Amino acid sequence: MKLKSLRIASAGFLAATAVAFATLTPTATTPVVAQEAAASAANYEIDAVHTSVLFRVMHFNTTPFYGRFNKISGSVKWDEANPAGSSIDLTIDAASVDTNNEKRDQHLRGADFFNASEFPAITFKSKSIEKVGDVYKVSGPISFNGTTKDVTVEFTKTGEGADPWGGYRIGGEATFTLKRSEFGIKYMPNALGEDVKVIVAIEGIKK
Repeated sequence: MKLKSLRIASAGFLAATAVAFATLTPTATTPVVAQEAAASAANYEIDAVHTSVLFRVMHFNTTPFYGRFNKISGSVKWDEANPAGSSIDLTIDAASVDTNNEKRDQHLRGADFFNASEFPAITFKSKSIEKVGDVYKVSGPISFNGTTKDVTVEFTKTGEGADPWGGYRIGGEATFTLKRSEFGIKYMPNALGEDVKVIVAIEGIKK
């Protein structure tokens, strides 16, 4: 009689354990992937101190000349599991152009080039991001000097990780070419190249 009772108790214990285990174990219909995808999305603020925007143009068809912008702001939303849910929003202060020559920089800020007093901001706001192989195709409008054009650039994620101060960072880089005349910059076409190579390297700090 005692043996029979022991068997019944053991069977009840095993059944209860099985129910508990089944409750804790995800089934095929449990949205685990969706939960992980949601967890992977994060918002970042552009770290202006460690973000670079450079440009390169040929001078007299002889030497490539480089300049940069010193004031950059913006934000990044990054979702590794769902790139379509990601976005990049970048604003550059046109008057912060820097070519290591104040007289030239004043000229670049004027109407012949960036017309910074009338159009103080150069902006880019992505409309779509698609992963293709190891790179991301980022598409959206870029605006400066009173002109807006849609562009698609290849963006490479260069790294991510914790910093020594308890923050978390993500970085990436894009290199692309713009035609300056398409943005109304037609000054000295025989002296300066039409194609302007742009290098954008951004670093974001997780909010």
